This record gives sequence, C-alpha cells and structure tokens, in this order.
Amino acid sequence: MAHPVDVHVGKRVRHRRWLVGMTQQQLAEKVGIKFQQIQKYETGANRVSASRLWDIADALDVPVAFFFEGIEEAESKEAQSATSEAIPADLLGDKEALDLIRSYYAIPENQRRRLFELARVLSDVA
Repeated sequence: MAHPVDVHVGKRVRHRRWLVGMTQQQLAEKVGIKFQQIQKYETGANRVSASRLWDIADALDVPVAFFFEGIEEAESKEAQSATSEAIPADLLGDKEALDLIRSYYAIPENQRRRLFELARVLSDVA
C-alpha cells in the first residue's frame, strides 16, 4: 500500500503537470526517465527520490516545497471526507476539474471575475 505522503506528492506532480499543459511523456523526457515511471510517481505507487523530485520541480518550474504544500490539510480532509460528499475527495485527480481550472485561468482576468461571481450566485441558488 502506498504511503500517504507519496500519494500526496504524486498528486501535486500530476496537478502541476496538468496546469502547465505538459504530458507525462514530455515531463519524463525533461527528467530523463520513461513516462511509465511518471505514472507510478503520480499514483504514489513508487516513491520519488530527493534528486528526482529536484529534477521534476525544475522541469515543472516550482520549488521542491510545492509538492508538500497542503499535506496537513489533505490529511484532515481525508478524515472529513466521510461526512462531505459534495466535493470529490481527489479533486486534483479529476481530469474534468483540472481542465476546468486550466480553461478558467485562460480567460482574461476581468471576465474571469465576472464568471466567478456568476458561479457563486448559481451555487447559492442550487
């Protein structure tokens, strides 16, 4: 069974890779490994060594600490997930959610704010 920290780091790798629009193959090529290894890292099946995490952070243009951000919150959210089913437990693992986030940030800022307000109003109605 995968260690929760390895799973969290893998999710953060996948999240960042999706946000920058990079495929597993492209990331693997930048790091100098096979894309299957990236798949294993992203699922938490394989542990990422410190040097490899350094290379991945460089390829994704983030500090190494990025991969550990929110780890305390992730643990507490797992404990609360049994009570809240409105939001999927693995939101960053949901392809549709990541596509929506990427599309949202592609919208010009003033329109993005208006869209955000519309979404808030609609969610209050529902």
